[in-house]
Amino acid sequence: MKKKIALLEQEVEYTLKTSDRVRRLRLTIHHDGRFVVTAHKAMSQNRIEQFIKTKSAWVVDKLEFFKKAPPKTIIAVGRNGFKRYKDSARLLVQERLLHFNTLYQFRFDTITIKNQKTRWGSCSKKGNLNFNYKIALLPNKLSDYIVVHELCHLAEFDHSQKFWEQVGRALPHWRELRSELKQTFVR
Repeated sequence: MKKKIALLEQEVEYTLKTSDRVRRLRLTIHHDGRFVVTAHKAMSQNRIEQFIKTKSAWVVDKLEFFKKAPPKTIIAVGRNGFKRYKDSARLLVQERLLHFNTLYQFRFDTITIKNQKTRWGSCSKKGNLNFNYKIALLPNKLSDYIVVHELCHLAEFDHSQKFWEQVGRALPHWRELRSELKQTFVR
């Protein structure tokens, strides 16, 4: 439900989400400028607004920050994205791993496609490679960056100079790709 509140001499729009399961008030400001307040269903509107006002400096500061931030590329997936894109993500990852591993010759074990909110991929010390299904929705150069990044963790489990040198063997322009990936948001 859309609402408006006056904060520091400006009117701010927010979306109020309520739930029986929420234990405490939560304020979230997304990179695209959406301000979301999550509260328990039984909480009064007055209490919600009082809480927002106590955080008004933070809210206004974050909204201004995201207005000035470089725009992000947003790729909308929808509710059934994992089911719809999991198989294509697996095929993409397998094919690109085979391609790049001709250069590296690293040994890896299991490849898993997951539905993760904050990670594009991960690598375990056992040699298991995990990838977010949303990799299938990215431009090829960014999905290649993620594959190479995780592949190189098989040799270096940190982000040391040696790790980035490994990444640079396949992708000399990895810095630009990493920067572009940080500006890409899939929801």
